[in-house]
Amino acid sequence: MRVLGIETSCDDTAIALLEAKRELPSPELKLLKNIVSSQVKMHSEYGGVVPGLAKREHQKNLIPVLFEALELNSMKHETGNMKQAQKIKNIEKILERYDDLLEEFKEKVVPIEKPAVDLIAVTHGPGLEPALWVGVNFARALSALWDIPIIGVDHMEGHIAVNLLQCGNSKFKIQNSKLAREIEFPAISLAVSGGHTQLILIKNWMDYEILGETLDDAAGEAFDKVARLIGLGFPGGPEIEKIAKKGDPKAFDFPRPIMNRPDYNFSFSGLKTAVMYKVKEMTEKEIKSRQADIAASFQQAAIDTLVKKSIKAAKAHNIKTFMLAGGVAANTALREQMKEALKKELPEAQFMVPEIKLATDNGAMIAVAGYMRYKAGQKSNWHTLKADSSKLITEE
Repeated sequence: MRVLGIETSCDDTAIALLEAKRELPSPELKLLKNIVSSQVKMHSEYGGVVPGLAKREHQKNLIPVLFEALELNSMKHETGNMKQAQKIKNIEKILERYDDLLEEFKEKVVPIEKPAVDLIAVTHGPGLEPALWVGVNFARALSALWDIPIIGVDHMEGHIAVNLLQCGNSKFKIQNSKLAREIEFPAISLAVSGGHTQLILIKNWMDYEILGETLDDAAGEAFDKVARLIGLGFPGGPEIEKIAKKGDPKAFDFPRPIMNRPDYNFSFSGLKTAVMYKVKEMTEKEIKSRQADIAASFQQAAIDTLVKKSIKAAKAHNIKTFMLAGGVAANTALREQMKEALKKELPEAQFMVPEIKLATDNGAMIAVAGYMRYKAGQKSNWHTLKADSSKLITEE
């Protein structure tokens, strides 16, 4: 079957087309298209994502991204029959709050012949609610128009599930990397992004337990805030990683909050505050000259915390697979240090991490998670599917 994955939880408008066969735990997956339209340049002017702007840009980007993902053409079908008229009424109701998107949808999407898609998967939470709703309602309109089943997907589960694209009989090749073995359970995922930092025990697909999470700032959020403190751009994660390569990770002795506590929770607010106080002691010239050292020392403190808590949880649950997931999983230093720590402490466990372009938000991860849940017998319908900014995978 072919799955269309739609992701609009934050500032990326992303749509992917996935061809999927066979059941879990060994699906055969082939990623046909993975299109992402980024809003980074726009939001960088504000030092962070502005929900209202993100919503507006998603409305502008969804149809062009859809056309690129599906390689849609302008072939028309009959639109004058009663069934089609009722569909248009449904679409008008679904998209009534998005005037420009509605008009463009009626003009460009309604006349298109139904594509070879069997399932629509869309992020319905967590995320920025205005952004989520645009994607959910767009997916509902497509489902209503094309009579295609629809399923809501948890954003963080998508980040975890995208690891399936490198294992089993996946047709998606990871450049310069050996295909991983089939995912064996129990597994643990460190799901780490701009909005979430969670250690999740995966007993089997769709059987999750959150072992620990951040008590304040998410790791990605801390990276963004520290980047602003030392004069770097947005998003902060890639900026800090880039400049940290030139710095000394031992130059500043920043704290590792609650790293040695027996639980599996995280805290990054104190680390961010420590950087802030250090920066306040310095002149602008000093900050500029020590920028790389500050970035490297902060990054190392964050990684130390993430690695130590993760390895402790992995050993306690005698895991067979460890997966990194989320945007911060694109950080090369984190990937390398986590891999080395796991190799040392649990050499029999396999380490899995998505290709960098699949670690950040994308439609492919939503398509994979949607296929997984659909094959397990779950589905939604366009009449009732809603966005929920607070949704967590344990509530599924």
